[in-house]
Amino acid sequence: MKRKIGWIALFILMGTLLESAGRVSAQTAAKSHELKLTPANVTWGPITGNTKPVLRVASGDTITVETFGDSVVNYLRFAGIPDSEIPASLRDLQAYGEAHGFTGSPTTGPIYIEGAEPGDTLAIHFIKFEFLHPYGWTQITPGRGTLPDEFPLYKLKILHYNTEARTVEFAPGINLKLAPFWGVTQVAPPLAPRAVQETSPGPLGGNMDDKDLTAGSTLYLPVQVPGALLSFSDSHALQGDGEISISASETSLRGTVQVSVQKGKRILWPRAETPTHYMTMGINPDLNEATRMAVREMLDFLVTEKGMSREDAYMLCSLAVDLHVTEFVDTPKGVRAMVPKSIFSKSGSMFSNSRTTEMAGK
Repeated sequence: MKRKIGWIALFILMGTLLESAGRVSAQTAAKSHELKLTPANVTWGPITGNTKPVLRVASGDTITVETFGDSVVNYLRFAGIPDSEIPASLRDLQAYGEAHGFTGSPTTGPIYIEGAEPGDTLAIHFIKFEFLHPYGWTQITPGRGTLPDEFPLYKLKILHYNTEARTVEFAPGINLKLAPFWGVTQVAPPLAPRAVQETSPGPLGGNMDDKDLTAGSTLYLPVQVPGALLSFSDSHALQGDGEISISASETSLRGTVQVSVQKGKRILWPRAETPTHYMTMGINPDLNEATRMAVREMLDFLVTEKGMSREDAYMLCSLAVDLHVTEFVDTPKGVRAMVPKSIFSKSGSMFSNSRTTEMAGK
């Protein structure tokens, strides 16, 4: 009898060790990748479902991505920043674009995520952000912004960052906290015989200018093409809600993200979560409609993920959900609805019931 018990114990121990080894193997299978600012790693012009990816990764992998600011070199030179203080990668990429007749600023990507298919959700977890140079700028552009007719003269202001303290002095006695994020994170639109240019911001992400999508937050986007074709651009050091003068503190960033595919989890519009809040988004040319959309998306989240009735969810929204204007100065407008995680006894991730492929080969 003792020998039989001993064999049973041995089998249990072996099973436990094999299971543990499997977990370790899955964890070590996740890889890290890097996309530096080079012509091979960026796309000029719109990204479509037919754009060739610059990198292929597995679900669960991490990627460090460098992004070009919005015409950053031109603005820095205009403001008097010498070329010796502008990273060579930015100057080289600017020269490459000019030599090939490209206009605007390039987008880093797209990135193909293995296993991502239409009908899935792609989770992008923002791990950290670093600056490619310790300064940026903000500006007034005549005819644009919240008060387009009241500021007829162009003005540009260079902001020098204290990257160690993560602050910037806007003016004597006015100090702001740096909170870097990408104004544009997006997946590709559906495949079509001809190139499709989706409205940005829109269902696939895009120019959301959502200041809460900084380190520690997770953005969820609906996958529309195989591989999702994820890309990043529009580097911001900090920004207020609405981007009132149509300029954040524009800069250049190096950001690290982890991507994971949530199989069979279908959403129609971007969603997100911060360490403290769940977030739904509304995007429409009409600010009122954008607000209603954000609320409807929050109702859907509370019903499907928190098991509430629609009536109770609607009343809870009136008590606990805050509405913020994410984007006012562009078209379409953006509104986000935010509910604190702390009100739920079990918060978890935004899609607690979904099946997520987190590691390569899984």
